[in-house]
Amino acid sequence: WLEKKFPLGFASTPALDSAGRALVGLGVALMLWAAWVIWRHHTTINPYAGASTLVTTGPFAFSRNPIYLADVVVYVGIMLLLGSFWPLVFAPLVWVIMRYGVILHEEAHLMAKFGAAYSEYCAKVRRWI
Repeated sequence: WLEKKFPLGFASTPALDSAGRALVGLGVALMLWAAWVIWRHHTTINPYAGASTLVTTGPFAFSRNPIYLADVVVYVGIMLLLGSFWPLVFAPLVWVIMRYGVILHEEAHLMAKFGAAYSEYCAKVRRWI
């Protein structure tokens, strides 16, 4: 609807389409890998349910938030597939919701539950990449 009312599109090319598909595929693969590692450690993917284990292996060895990183990769891929800059317009709102609505809550829980182990993990592994 927005694209029809207020066009912010760009010319789609086979290269952009391929890049979009690749990014969506990579993002989904990263999400599935992270979910599998979480499942393997018998904890939850739900950030509000409270983790029972501090997961630091697999994709969590290079990003404290690989699922949110995967969300961003998929988001950019979808933007390329749609051929529209509208997703970028909403990106700051999405970031604020993720950062303040989810990540800060999750980090506070992890710090309260795992203390020094979580602090050490934060010192070694960046929030995103």
